[in-house]
Amino acid sequence: MKPIVTIENLCFSYEKQTILENINLEIFKNDFLAIIGPNGGGKSTLLKLILKLLKPKSGKINIVEKNIGYVPQNTNLNLDFPITALEVVLLGHVGGKRKLFGYSKDDIACAMNSLEQVGMAKYADKKIGLLSGGQRQRVFIARALCANPAVMLLDEPTASIDVQGQQEVYELLKILSTKMTIVVVSHDISVLLNYAKKVAHVNKNIVYHSLEHIKQNVTNEHLCEV
Repeated sequence: MKPIVTIENLCFSYEKQTILENINLEIFKNDFLAIIGPNGGGKSTLLKLILKLLKPKSGKINIVEKNIGYVPQNTNLNLDFPITALEVVLLGHVGGKRKLFGYSKDDIACAMNSLEQVGMAKYADKKIGLLSGGQRQRVFIARALCANPAVMLLDEPTASIDVQGQQEVYELLKILSTKMTIVVVSHDISVLLNYAKKVAHVNKNIVYHSLEHIKQNVTNEHLCEV
């Protein structure tokens, strides 16, 4: 099987500070990859490089699939703004908004289908600021789904969400991973133990870990604490 994302000898710097160095990574269809590592290690930067929001200093990134969904850590959405869940999702529609006539019936049907996929269709007309953190995150995922992605990149999707909301989001991503490739930047160890298929540790360089190795380390740390 050929990878859908291939990264070769990637390096990136902010001015003179090296953020990523000699990154090599292959991502395959239906992977559920968790990217972990310390703050400032380059995890979010790696996602932005894949999205071509940043340009590498050197190295190559080859992406077979054109449609990539992205859920940033900071959505830059004012929760006091009177916008509904449906309207938020429509903002992510590939076709964009028509200048004179608003959104078409097909656009709205696509947005509703995305909300249905994340279990939020019944909240379509509810103001985004009135939803819980977990519900809002589902709406943001639905917005990304409007791009019909083959690959979904998510940067800390459960930050500032309660435990139940976190579980709901990751259960959703597990279901979506049967239809597309999921790449998640996360500090949440439960992602690794219960949902991810592969794990990459990024701290300037990148190292792969088997889930069995991580589970064993977590078990040993727990036993030491006891």
